[in-house]
Amino acid sequence: MTAASPDIDQPMRGATQTLFHILADLRRAAGAASAAGAAETAHAPEEDAGEGPRASLGDVLTRLDERAYGFLLLLLALPCCLPFVYVLPQIVALPMLALAGQLAAGRRHPWLPETLNRRQFSIAAFERVLARSERYVGWVESIARPRLKPVTGHGGARLAGLLLLVPTASILVPLPSTNTVPGIGVAVAAIGLIERDGVLVIGGLLIGFLWVALLLFLGAEAAQLIKDWLSGLF
Repeated sequence: MTAASPDIDQPMRGATQTLFHILADLRRAAGAASAAGAAETAHAPEEDAGEGPRASLGDVLTRLDERAYGFLLLLLALPCCLPFVYVLPQIVALPMLALAGQLAAGRRHPWLPETLNRRQFSIAAFERVLARSERYVGWVESIARPRLKPVTGHGGARLAGLLLLVPTASILVPLPSTNTVPGIGVAVAAIGLIERDGVLVIGGLLIGFLWVALLLFLGAEAAQLIKDWLSGLF
């Protein structure tokens, strides 16, 4: 399957289950390639003795349907939603920024630079992330339905992509509290894009923006306190 227009109206349910099926397909492909003795390539699933089968973002992209933007953003946002997950959020933040930027630019099909397209991940690690995340995002999927269609149409999706740059940029910052809540916001908005639910898109954006605004406010207050403290010393 290949990606198509991001403003198709037909809804799709079970986003996390669809991602599970994609990862299972990648695992089968890796097993088949290993059994056949196929040479590893930059775009084919790879096997790693320590982590098991591996795949690239390009492998995922070729298996996605017309809601590729939403599915890719959801897949990459899920590791950011979980507390006490380190390093991985900053790794996935770059492709998330690339996807949000393309959505904002109005591209009908997601495209990733070759360096990001070839970026490898452990299939087992992402399956664990999906399993842990499903209990939290499952209820969001259960209430999702097509609403406020202009928000998820082509023009609305472009604006959503522009606004998603803010929480995804926050995830890129390797500091405490900069990834979990913004990651949840991006995941909720991604489910909204998949299900054509404008309410969820708006809700996810609000979650991300309010948290980033709170972090900026607290950072400014802390900087002012330090400045006042230093001025008192000298």
